Amino acid sequence: MSTLKSLLFPLFLLLVLASNAQDMQEGFTYLETGKYEKAETFFDTILENYPDNKTARLCYGRAVGLNGNAQKANTIFTKLLNDYPNDFEVKLNYGESLLWSERFSEAKKYYSTLVAEAPKSFPALLGFANTLSNLKIYDEALVNVNKALEVSPGNPNAMVSKKYIYLGYAYQNQQAQNYDKAELLLTKNLELFGDDKDTLLNLANLYLIWNQLDNSKAVYNRLAEQPEHKIIAQNGLALVEHLKGKEKKALSISSEAYNSLNETTSKDITRQTTERYAQALIWNKKFKSATILIDELNAQHPKENWVLSLRATLNIYKSNFKKSLNDYNQILVNDSTSFDGNLGKANVLKALGFTDEAYTSAENTLKFYDNQKDAINFINKLNQSFVPTLESKASHTFDNGDNKAFAFNNNVKFPLSTKFALLGNYNYRTTNNTITNNSATSNNLSLGLSYKLIPSITFNGTAGLTSATAETVDYAQLLTDISLSIKSFRLQSLDIGYKRQIESFNADLLDRELVQNNYYANYNLNTNFNLGWFTQLMYTSQNDGNSRNLLFTSLYYNLLPKPSVKVGFNYQNITFKEQVPTIYFSPEKFHAFEVFVNLIKDEAAAKPKEWFYNLTGAFGYQFIEDDPKITAYRIQGAFGYKFSERSLLNFYGTRSNIASATASGFTYTEIGLRFKWLLFDGPVFKK
Repeated sequence: MSTLKSLLFPLFLLLVLASNAQDMQEGFTYLETGKYEKAETFFDTILENYPDNKTARLCYGRAVGLNGNAQKANTIFTKLLNDYPNDFEVKLNYGESLLWSERFSEAKKYYSTLVAEAPKSFPALLGFANTLSNLKIYDEALVNVNKALEVSPGNPNAMVSKKYIYLGYAYQNQQAQNYDKAELLLTKNLELFGDDKDTLLNLANLYLIWNQLDNSKAVYNRLAEQPEHKIIAQNGLALVEHLKGKEKKALSISSEAYNSLNETTSKDITRQTTERYAQALIWNKKFKSATILIDELNAQHPKENWVLSLRATLNIYKSNFKKSLNDYNQILVNDSTSFDGNLGKANVLKALGFTDEAYTSAENTLKFYDNQKDAINFINKLNQSFVPTLESKASHTFDNGDNKAFAFNNNVKFPLSTKFALLGNYNYRTTNNTITNNSATSNNLSLGLSYKLIPSITFNGTAGLTSATAETVDYAQLLTDISLSIKSFRLQSLDIGYKRQIESFNADLLDRELVQNNYYANYNLNTNFNLGWFTQLMYTSQNDGNSRNLLFTSLYYNLLPKPSVKVGFNYQNITFKEQVPTIYFSPEKFHAFEVFVNLIKDEAAAKPKEWFYNLTGAFGYQFIEDDPKITAYRIQGAFGYKFSERSLLNFYGTRSNIASATASGFTYTEIGLRFKWLLFDGPVFKK
């Protein structure tokens, strides 16, 4: 919201000399009709012949000030004040010149003396109210503008001032997140000024920030009832639908507004509407159409910030983050205070892995836009990713082979900087078979670290021990998990690693002290047209001389973004060097095919006091050796609640008959609880 500008006071030129009053009427008319340049020239000519005429000097000073030369006007009125130190009208004009010069602190002191001298002076009271408003002392500004209206009821200048004081006061409360107070002030403004466009727009924006999207939509619809403001309202309605996840509706509304533009539409509204239409194309992933439109705009408005911002947004959606960063840098060259430039750059730097630089850019945003909610939310989200975290799971598993297990798992991540974190894990598992009466228990403890080598490559490494107590043997074995997470290419990620573990699927396997050395690579590819592909390759060597090759690949399509709906096809292939079916599932060849549907409301996107979920259903066939195909199914689900930004709890379960590397012909079930807790309210290295 812009700062309230000083409003033109009525001219109180009661001291006009009768001998030349008629001669100056033309100049008075210029002043009253806003033709300040002509008024300045007119009264300058008068002063050539009558240099000491107070009225001409007053009018010349007003014309100069209102024509944009505030400092010169202040000099003129300072001289007048020296010549007429007790003239109240001169004092009023000198006070107004302080407002034109934006010397608001001086103006406050000066107007307080004027109001004390003439408590019923309308110009003094209104000037004092405007001064206080510019200083954002809105409560006192309201008191004084109301006093001015008591002196001159319904005065249009005072009413306009009151309107903008209410708007400024509401915005101040909005910035302080006092949304109820801001809403009350804007509602009062509507009571005074009916369906005022500025007030309706501010109220709709308040509801957007407050996340009361239905209320915002209602206000925009109210504004749309005014034909001259319908396009502005449609731009707002398109944004509301976008925030509600209804992208097609957003594009439909924005298209209607864009197609209604014509030669009589103002430049500002044309630009706003074109900008919203381009955004709506991007939201709907109509990248080709958006690119054509943005290229046309760039040709018409080269290097203008609003066009650069659109192109940067397009490239973010296409994951062309480096190109987006170039545009944001150019925006900041054009205007270092640009909100889009600073916060947009912060988002891109975060995506590219330049975390410290992302913090700096977001903090720069707050230097220019104090308490700005989007910038604060960005920093808070970034902070949350570096808060020490504890994740605990308790689970119970059982299968139709009479194996049962209970497990308790804790993972701790303790970031010490944006690049370095300590890792810890403790796992307890007890398992038994009710037919053989075999039982076993294992305790795993490992410690390690995570370090970002460069923005696109992160090293993760843990090492520890497992201690197992089984039917015939007690033992301890080394555990380790070392990996590199690589995101050097657009829309692609690669994890490569080595993991040493003890097979603990059931008591019999724990009793055999089966050590597995897993060498793996996980590759994930996303696209701009909703198609994704994930592949895992794993080679496992075991201390019993056997080895395993595993291939898993998944091709999927994103049907909907919110909530996420995916459909896809999975394929799995497993082969073992040696077949030891009486000990563990070790086929020479195994294939599994399945189609699946996945419905997700992501816990990361869930707000505090909201539910989240993840449901998957899969069906297909599995082929073991040369045996006839067997039906395969898998049902997975998680349902949880986010208590706050720092804690969540979910229940999860899996039921499947798909063979694993350790079992065939089993119907396997797991149920459990998971609790995630951010241990502190911020990163320890930020305290």
